[in-house]
Amino acid sequence: MATTTRTLIVGLGNLTHPLTRHSVGQLALDSLSARLGAHLSQNKSIGGYYAEISVDIHGRPFIIGLYKTNAPMNISGPPVSMALRKTARMPSSLVVIHDSLEHKPTVLSPKFGGSANGHNGIRSLISALGTKDFHRLRLGIGKPASDVADYVLTKLPNFERQFWGLDGQGLDLLWEQIKRTVLHIDQLPR
Repeated sequence: MATTTRTLIVGLGNLTHPLTRHSVGQLALDSLSARLGAHLSQNKSIGGYYAEISVDIHGRPFIIGLYKTNAPMNISGPPVSMALRKTARMPSSLVVIHDSLEHKPTVLSPKFGGSANGHNGIRSLISALGTKDFHRLRLGIGKPASDVADYVLTKLPNFERQFWGLDGQGLDLLWEQIKRTVLHIDQLPR
């Protein structure tokens, strides 16, 4: 009997700075959770908010965990690593949704592996996991002309919040990419 593929989807951000550019990954995860009818609840054993659901993709069942850590973005690696060990287990079964200065607002760019490209949350994950080999869904926030720290901590413009929100076109694009990624993960050797 075949085992059901498990995937952990993580929304990076800072719970203390909701709806900012830096927390667009958590906004998207919250929207996805609501759309799928999965209630994220506090899970102290993995240091964050978690929900697990079964989904059908092209007539096949999959188990998806949705997770956002209580830890600040720049030190999110250890709790995400712990959550991965308790859920999907393999780094190749991890999908991380995060902000990207390198992409224009509302652009979704998938990536597998590679460097952190200056993203401290991804750098923390690579360090904690001991590998670069996990999936990333980069949500464009654009690049400022001046101070990056101030820029990423400002509120997302209304259009971008709506785009990645529950009824937004961005969430449609994100869910389609997640389904393609989950199907790809299912083909990997275990």
